[in-house]
Amino acid sequence: MSVRLTVAQALVRFLAAQHTERDGVRQRLITATWGIFGHGNVAGIGQALVEYPDLMPYHQGRNEQAMVHAAVGYARQSNRLRAHAVTTSIGPGATNLVTGAALATVNRLPVLLLPGDTFATRPADPVLQQLEVPYAGEMSVNDCLRPVSRYFDRVTRPEALVPAALAAVRVLTDPADTGAVTLALPQDVQAEAYDWPEEFLAERTWTVRRPRPDEAELDAAVQAIRTARRPMIIAGGGVRYSAAQDALNALARSAGLPVATTQAGKGVLPWDHPCDVGGIGHTGTQTADALARTSDLIIGVGTRLTDFTTASGTLFRPDTRLVNLNITAFDAHKQAALPLVADARAGLEALTEALGGHRQDTVRWESSKREWQERTDAAYAAPDPRARPTQVQVLGVLDTLVDGSDILINAAGSLPGDLHKLWRARSGDQYHVEYGYSCMGYEIPAAIGVALAAPGRPVWALVGDGTYLMNPTEIVTAVQERLPIKLVILQNHGYASIGGLSEAVGAERFGTDYRHRDAFGGFTGPPLPVDLGANAASLGMRVLRPRTVRDLREALAAARTATVPTCVYVETETPDTVSGPPPAQAWWDVPVAETSTRPSAVKAREEYDRHVTARRRHL
Repeated sequence: MSVRLTVAQALVRFLAAQHTERDGVRQRLITATWGIFGHGNVAGIGQALVEYPDLMPYHQGRNEQAMVHAAVGYARQSNRLRAHAVTTSIGPGATNLVTGAALATVNRLPVLLLPGDTFATRPADPVLQQLEVPYAGEMSVNDCLRPVSRYFDRVTRPEALVPAALAAVRVLTDPADTGAVTLALPQDVQAEAYDWPEEFLAERTWTVRRPRPDEAELDAAVQAIRTARRPMIIAGGGVRYSAAQDALNALARSAGLPVATTQAGKGVLPWDHPCDVGGIGHTGTQTADALARTSDLIIGVGTRLTDFTTASGTLFRPDTRLVNLNITAFDAHKQAALPLVADARAGLEALTEALGGHRQDTVRWESSKREWQERTDAAYAAPDPRARPTQVQVLGVLDTLVDGSDILINAAGSLPGDLHKLWRARSGDQYHVEYGYSCMGYEIPAAIGVALAAPGRPVWALVGDGTYLMNPTEIVTAVQERLPIKLVILQNHGYASIGGLSEAVGAERFGTDYRHRDAFGGFTGPPLPVDLGANAASLGMRVLRPRTVRDLREALAAARTATVPTCVYVETETPDTVSGPPPAQAWWDVPVAETSTRPSAVKAREEYDRHVTARRRHL
């Protein structure tokens, strides 16, 4: 039997029938579609969504990149078991997907992209917004999405949708291979009718695997742990996506292992867990980094071991060995580690069982952790409630108001460093910092996606003024969808993070302040007369304007219980004269000019050369 439908109608019907199942829990995979319509998708996917409103919920976006960010936030909050689709027109609508696709793929988070494409039959050539490539007639701007997609296909015939759609869902549900998936859809093919086999449109369940480790790899990992004198665990986002928090807790407690966390892994153990030692690497805590410098075995679990985690290869001893438990062999072999290719939960459970109660005789870290918490308290403290707060003091006030139900979202600027070092995560999914791509403009749309995935929970988007200006448009979507997200804008009139880095590498904060230009190309005078709070209000948000620490406490408390999208707009004090966050506890490699006539650059190069000599390659 067959059903006659257009390609777009068949795709919507197919997507609505796909489900995931893990540990006996079955749920729908694609739960909604985001879209901005223009020529290339309005008469195809747009018409199909109108045809089947009961099968596929629709969310209206304002910016194509932001729609992908919202979908990524939804997928992360759903532990990669649910996802959203995103449809756009051809041309700029499609190319606006590239940044969001890169973010999804870098972070290994599933999102289905459905950009419109130029005519497959080429009745007119070129058509509006078509990129003409003299050496490749079949190429379009959608080919920009190939390198940032885990799977890419262009559906140029109706019957080609069947294998393309099945391959797309295979990748979306594969924990080792997920990311952005792109199905480019020529606008004429979307509207073309075809007789579809009923089997293609039937309910289908995709099992999300939990592969167990190879016995030989497990034996090698166990031997490494048994013979190590000072081992420690570095937990990444893979622990969260595998729902392996309990298994991590069991191994850490039974074996007496300290657990440091990456940005993606922070919160997999609560901050007051006896084995939790805080963030690791350049933005890490003194406790975790000191342990890493003396450890003879690093046990990575679900981490990509990026440069921030390893302090650009300077954090571990030259003779330190590594064991990497990861669901992808690509990541498990990094740093010449002993690979343990497995699902994080299955691998941790296997390690705990195989160790048979083995416990390390390690130096304890309680006093160091207690000292770090005292430094955190000092940074959070605001002795004068009538003063204007610093950025870290804003976090300190928020810390007193939240509980485990709150979710904090951030991605870029100086906030990720402050949060990784200082924030006291109370639940496994409270800490949502996108630091794989560290994309400015992620936070507001991601908060919408998270709110859709976790209705009823307080969702906070924390942004600096620079990040806010990158992507505020989805505020309108939050207002339209009646999602009571809480937006905190920290106004410091410039790029605080990159300004500090610029100063450290001899670039003297050039181009990082929001000020008028002088005759020599520099920046001078008072900050620009911009009012981002007024901008948020013009987009439909309720805006609160605390001026002091006392006002801030009242405003944040009001925002937390608000039933409408609410913005807390804070002019922050610079930490030059008041207590700021502790400095970085480990290095990060940003190359400095090898020769310069400017003293600041010369001094920065001398410091760079001193640090770079400590880099190690584990071979």
